[in-house]
Amino acid sequence: MKRTTIKLPDALDGRLRHEAARRGVSLSELTREAIEDLLTGGSNRRRLGKPGASGRADISHHIEEILRSELATR
Repeated sequence: MKRTTIKLPDALDGRLRHEAARRGVSLSELTREAIEDLLTGGSNRRRLGKPGASGRADISHHIEEILRSELATR
């Protein structure tokens, strides 16, 4: 594996560290995942948002329909 050094603004570094800690992964692992997603258009992994952050209040009532429609687009 190759080592690469990058320079990040302080705010971005803080966000990266916070997200790595939240996920329980290393900075390197999170950075590799982000770069891989960028280069593959995110096609290798299903992105999940924060719980409750969809902006929709009716999800629990329509979960089967929503999942069916999401899976049909894959």
